[in-house]
Amino acid sequence: MNLIIHDRENLNIDNILKDKTIETKVIPYNEEIKPCICCFACWIKTPGQCIIKDGYDNMGELLSKCSQLIIISKNYYGGFSPFVKNLLDRSVCPFILPYFKTENGETRHPRRYKNKINYSVHFYGKITKNEKETAEKLVKRIAQKHKMTICFYNSYEDIKEV
Repeated sequence: MNLIIHDRENLNIDNILKDKTIETKVIPYNEEIKPCICCFACWIKTPGQCIIKDGYDNMGELLSKCSQLIIISKNYYGGFSPFVKNLLDRSVCPFILPYFKTENGETRHPRRYKNKINYSVHFYGKITKNEKETAEKLVKRIAQKHKMTICFYNSYEDIKEV
């Protein structure tokens, strides 16, 4: 399944999605998303599911079924827009386990699910060379060992297909 996370009020995926034969779930922009409160209930009380019931509580489940994660975000200093950042923050703990694992000199939380995810991140807006470098490091860190593609566009209208 493709999972699209975006920060646009009106996103027409028919205009930008290359392969329309794969099931695609779109996470729509919504100003009403609540921030993660770092309660760790998604680790302890309701493993894999956020206890904040605002329509974004099932991100762990969606990521577990995802083979392609497509993120479309306005560039904010080499990072994601506030909505996308908030959604990713809400997705982290439901998607990982609470204990640590050291591998190749790096200590991380292991993933809860074993599916392979291809990351495709599309930043739009004015972006400097330093911001591009920051964005590339950020996406590489999120994708870890998984396949990733990162693209930069001057404006949202420049994104023709993903």
